[in-house]
Amino acid sequence: MARLVARDLAYSYDGARRAVDGATVTFDAGEWVALIGPNGSGKSTLLRLCAGLLEPATRASSVTLDDTPLSALSSRDRARKIALLPQFLPALHEVRVRDFVLSGRYAHVRGERELSARDHAVVQAALERCDAAELAERGLHQLSGGQRQRALVARALAQEAEVLLVDEPTTALDPEHQIDICELFAELARSGRAIGVVTHDLVLASQYATRCVVLDRGRVVRDGRPEDVLVPSVLAPVYGADLHYGTLAPRAGEDGPRPLVLPRRRARPDQGNAST
Repeated sequence: MARLVARDLAYSYDGARRAVDGATVTFDAGEWVALIGPNGSGKSTLLRLCAGLLEPATRASSVTLDDTPLSALSSRDRARKIALLPQFLPALHEVRVRDFVLSGRYAHVRGERELSARDHAVVQAALERCDAAELAERGLHQLSGGQRQRALVARALAQEAEVLLVDEPTTALDPEHQIDICELFAELARSGRAIGVVTHDLVLASQYATRCVVLDRGRVVRDGRPEDVLVPSVLAPVYGADLHYGTLAPRAGEDGPRPLVLPRRRARPDQGNAST
């Protein structure tokens, strides 16, 4: 059962103010952890540090997977353990969706071995689970933003990693597919995987996350259960006052209400009583 622990992470871009500044976060098997915070708070950088794609700026920083430093693992071994879903594809080459998802199997292929029947079966199951099977023969460049996002998730599933780190997976999705993807991550967490999701959607985070980690200016300001984190005393200093707080009534199988946090229209300045 995977346990990813990042301690005292620090990172700067081109000598600028630290994008991540002493952040500590843990992703345990069975958890769906939501990383939330305003734009520029360091969420995506933190995710890349946790995946081993960036090197921390200080010796005090460390990232371990089941007590093994990530730096001690080869890139192939890291890929067998950790899957990172970026927010955007760096380039849209004219590659078929099926081939793109198949590339998630590279960490499991040693030497000159060709892809096996099991590899292809894993890919087909991933496509179907992400409602992307009908896209398999299309090129990535032909897809909408939401369809590309589903292909990205399918590739991560094909990777069969124990830790799944995801950067804003629902941004381009319609409501039905947002729920489908969140249900998938919840299912994977229940099966024993560790899930970390960067999101701006506080409503989905409140319903699905087992923990919410709030970042602000590169630092973790709160880490806890959604009902303890998604409250005015925690969020107002980070997001400002323009939020509405309420509750979502529990549905069948839930153990209680969930917090509801929504953007709220700012009050209009007084326009006076002048008539037209």
